[in-house]
Amino acid sequence: MKTKTIKKITKVITMLMLIMVLGIIVAPNKVYAADVASEEEAAADESSVIGDKALAAGLAIGLAAGAGAIGMGWAIAKSAEGVSRQPEAESKIRTMLMLGLVFVETAIIYALIVAILIIFVL
Repeated sequence: MKTKTIKKITKVITMLMLIMVLGIIVAPNKVYAADVASEEEAAADESSVIGDKALAAGLAIGLAAGAGAIGMGWAIAKSAEGVSRQPEAESKIRTMLMLGLVFVETAIIYALIVAILIIFVL
């Protein structure tokens, strides 16, 4: 039962990553156009760049938050399972759980920082 669930989740994550990579490869980028003929096209290109930045930031945050939430859910479920099996090890399990959750949350915060950099610096 658990193996089937893990395989399904792995398939979903793999498909999402494949879609993301294909989107990055296939999506045309108008930033590298040769010369802009008019001001209207320049304004359209600028709005396209802003839209691309918003899309990249949204993907970064969405993937990081989604993967982090899945990881945190698994960690919490396994810690609850461990405590129910060995109540005497509750303090050690709780300590390791909190440490793991802090690391996962740190990765999500790094993704937030990258998204902010994408929007305001690039």
